[in-house]
Amino acid sequence: MRTLVKTKKKNEWQLQEAKAMFSEVVKEAVLKPQFISVRGKETAVILSYEEYKKLASPRQTLFEFIQSSPLRDIELNLPPRKAEKMREVAL
Repeated sequence: MRTLVKTKKKNEWQLQEAKAMFSEVVKEAVLKPQFISVRGKETAVILSYEEYKKLASPRQTLFEFIQSSPLRDIELNLPPRKAEKMREVAL
């Protein structure tokens, strides 16, 4: 008998149930994340491999983002900077 507590947004399993029904938890994780709780507190999440790859894949650096921008070749017409005296800083 499967003891799955369904809520509107997620699937929750108590740790003991998840251990006993591990194959079922993994099958359900392919569809959506499965939340494991210990003593009523959410402790772990089981994700599909595809979801994990999306989360673990490296993100673009700011430099890569700017380089791939279609606006990278636009020339900016900025006014010249005013020459200002250097201020003294106490170190």
